[in-house]
Amino acid sequence: MAEEMEVWALTEWNTPLQKIRQSVPKPTRTEILVKVTHAGVCHSDLHSAEGFYDMGGGKRFYIKDRGMKLPLVLGHEILGEVAAVGPDAGSVSLGSRQIVYPWVGCGTCTRCIQEEDNLCAAQKGLGTLKNGGFAEYVVVPHPKYLIDLGDLDPAVACTFGCSGITTLSAVSKVMPLPPNEPVLLIGAGGLGLAAISVLKAFGHECIISADIDDKKLVAATAAGAIKTVNTSGPSAAKDILAATNGPVIAVIDFVNSSSTANLVNGITAKGAKWVQVGVMGGSIELSLVGNIFKGLTIYANITGNLEHLRSVVQLAKEGKLAPVPVQRMDWNSVNEAFDTLKAGKVTGRIVLVK
Repeated sequence: MAEEMEVWALTEWNTPLQKIRQSVPKPTRTEILVKVTHAGVCHSDLHSAEGFYDMGGGKRFYIKDRGMKLPLVLGHEILGEVAAVGPDAGSVSLGSRQIVYPWVGCGTCTRCIQEEDNLCAAQKGLGTLKNGGFAEYVVVPHPKYLIDLGDLDPAVACTFGCSGITTLSAVSKVMPLPPNEPVLLIGAGGLGLAAISVLKAFGHECIISADIDDKKLVAATAAGAIKTVNTSGPSAAKDILAATNGPVIAVIDFVNSSSTANLVNGITAKGAKWVQVGVMGGSIELSLVGNIFKGLTIYANITGNLEHLRSVVQLAKEGKLAPVPVQRMDWNSVNEAFDTLKAGKVTGRIVLVK
């Protein structure tokens, strides 16, 4: 009889995760079986559970149309110990502690060959299309998707597979800049705080954080933002322009809703770089000619690639990357973690610990 494990799976759209039993997978070919010890909880997990994204104009994109089939084990910020390896997996040490890159692609297209799996059109991501980290074990398809933990704090390092690489990728899109040039970060949640750490690791000094929650802005100041702006009121644009001494040339939006996009569109300078990261959804109307005259560059940032993960881990191992605040919760508190995140009561990231 096959060995079984417990998993927290999405069994029905927009309902709490259910603890069910599944067979422990056996790794074949280049696969590695990882015994999960830490798993981060991300806003994307909430969207997956809800079953749709807001596309703006009253339209929704339903995740089932992307190929997600239930039951599915969510969780894409994964860290654990190597429990078994396939015959072609090479010299991955049993028992070694590894950070998992979850945005697995098809493995054969141009993007995957370039190690840009996050841009693959035939995604096989862990926790999004394949079973992820809210389980006792997860299968990683190839050793290249594993980065050795070393002496890092596992609760912080497990967030590198999403939060870490997403912020490094986003920050890289606005760099290089003089250290005293204002960089505006919209949203002071887990990603916003991680971006402050990445910017500081790059030697950047002038970091402005905006949010609608004063508690999160306090955390942003503690993380290294030199100024903060509460954007919940009608003077949000005016207050940001005062904090940044005029229109900004670099802004990263970790919320990316209709309201934040409209706000950003009104405060960008000529030649600005605007990086959209969050998936809260919606739409705005843009003047095409206006964008030309402004010389505006808009980037859509979808997580990060393998090299981003290697770089984030290296920065952390060199002591250059300040750890984001982590709220550790028991493995069996996953639904409570979802509720806490949905209510906006999280400073930094929630990490489930076995």
